Amino acid sequence: MVDRLLSVEQVAERLGTTVRFPRRLIEERRITFVRVGRHVRIPESAVDAYVTANTVQPIALRPTGLRRVA
Repeated sequence: MVDRLLSVEQVAERLGTTVRFPRRLIEERRITFVRVGRHVRIPESAVDAYVTANTVQPIALRPTGLRRVA
């Protein structure tokens, strides 16, 4: 299976951010990227892995009813 390579602009659109954010991820080596000549491309699976690794699950609170303040 061939992984699709996305441009920085496509990654920014997919993440809902500006182009600056994926460029910073590349500069800080926080996401996998590929150099194609002078162009930088990010594998689609790397974007999915980044989102999965940085997803925070909600905390399930137990229903305790109303609390009294002393």
